[in-house]
Amino acid sequence: MSNCKIDHSIDDVITKLNEQKPFLPSHLYDRLGSFLSLNSPSQSVLNEIFHLLKKYDLSSEAEQEDRNRALLSILE
Repeated sequence: MSNCKIDHSIDDVITKLNEQKPFLPSHLYDRLGSFLSLNSPSQSVLNEIFHLLKKYDLSSEAEQEDRNRALLSILE
C-alpha cells in the first residue's frame, strides 16, 4: 500500500469504515468503531487506519487478512 501525503480526519476514517462495513469481519468493524469513538488517535494512526480500509473491498482474501492483522495490531 502506498502512503499519501493527505491527513485524514476522524470523520474521513469513520466514513471509510462505514463504507467498508459490509466487507469487514463484524468483530473488527465493532472494535474499530469503538476505538475511534472512545480514543483520540494520533494523525498517523488515523492515516494508517484510513489506508488499510481504503479499497479493502477490492483486495484479495489474503490481502484482507493482512489488513485485518494490521488493524488489530493498531487496536492492541
